[in-house]
Amino acid sequence: MITVLKNSTSDAAHITYADAGVDIDRANRTKQRIKYLAHKTFTRGVLSEIGGFGGLFTVDKTKYADPVLVSSVDGVGTKLKVAFAMNLHSTVGADLVNHCVNDIAVQGAAPLFFMDYLATGKLNPSIAEQVVEGIASACKQNGCALIGGETAEMPGFYPDGEYDLAGFIVGVVEREAIITGKDVQIGDIVLGLPSNGLHTNGYSLARKLLFEVAGYSAEDYVNEIKGKVGNELMRTHKSYWPVVKKVIAAKCVSALAHITGGGISENVPRVLPRGTTAAIDLGSWPVPPLFEHLRDLGKVPKDDMLRTFNMGIGMVLIVPAAKFKKAQAALDRSGEKAYTIGRIVKGERKVIYN
Repeated sequence: MITVLKNSTSDAAHITYADAGVDIDRANRTKQRIKYLAHKTFTRGVLSEIGGFGGLFTVDKTKYADPVLVSSVDGVGTKLKVAFAMNLHSTVGADLVNHCVNDIAVQGAAPLFFMDYLATGKLNPSIAEQVVEGIASACKQNGCALIGGETAEMPGFYPDGEYDLAGFIVGVVEREAIITGKDVQIGDIVLGLPSNGLHTNGYSLARKLLFEVAGYSAEDYVNEIKGKVGNELMRTHKSYWPVVKKVIAAKCVSALAHITGGGISENVPRVLPRGTTAAIDLGSWPVPPLFEHLRDLGKVPKDDMLRTFNMGIGMVLIVPAAKFKKAQAALDRSGEKAYTIGRIVKGERKVIYN
């Protein structure tokens, strides 16, 4: 006996990509809405248009004798959870760009161009435009071009209303001007530049303490932190490039460290040569109330605080003692407050606290 199987799809309605949750037409309309934002950031080095398979950029050969490209990639992390709760999407793009700019600035690199990656379950054109507007604004402020990116719509992969955000930056520095930390010596002075808050690190612990342990909402005003919880958490990650480029130009810095995940404890040793230790004086700079309140809420051990949060210092500069006044003058001209937070002593590539 022969059984004839009926084609189960022959009588069914046609199923499209949109039926599966991906609307290509909506994505194309969104790209057109954000294309003009990228164009506002274009510099003379941009050779391509938005929408190609790859972004093209040329380095000015008249400006650099022996250029070295410096790149970095990063994300915003769980700070996005706070953005979702507050329906605030205009600042996370700046967080992303400024974080990446700082990462290459520590090697003396000027930012050239930036590319972003936005992934979501269902694309919301208005939210995407807000995010990219923040990216474009920060790129323009830092003097780099937004030359492309990727918007990925992946139904079922992200919860409704949520997205992830990452970025890639490329900068340039003269080979002879690369800052590696190899010139750091015992007796050098450690300077700290203040942060705007948590920047983009430590949010998993901060959210647990503020929203679960304390039971706050984003709109709650808390006396201990002198502000609303959400506003304090969403302070924009600060770009230090406008400041540090002046200190670099004055040739009075031996090393720079961007204080991100791992805090001062984990980031400063990354730029120390063998035989040196950074002796940091706790109490030599004002710690913002938010950090103190987080510590009190969870009785968080001191070591955990110092390895999780920036504690009010977003960038560390190590300068020779003989060039301290010159460095301080460059910082004063930039209008940036700097704190003397320690010295380099004999030791093995670590941070000790006094």
